[in-house]
Amino acid sequence: MMIDDRIEINPKKMGGKPVIKGTRIPVYFILELLANGWSFEDILESYPQLTKEDLNALLEG
Repeated sequence: MMIDDRIEINPKKMGGKPVIKGTRIPVYFILELLANGWSFEDILESYPQLTKEDLNALLEG
């Protein structure tokens, strides 16, 4: 899987910050959740538009 398949940078979305493709959820936000002890399962339950593959891609980048 290529990170480009899951993460996008678009100057018209979130001021050009990297987001999960197809959403307005910034990568930094998901990283903050993980740093604060959230599990993948917690994130996927709270943000059902995300997939486990999305989360794996942001950790690879």
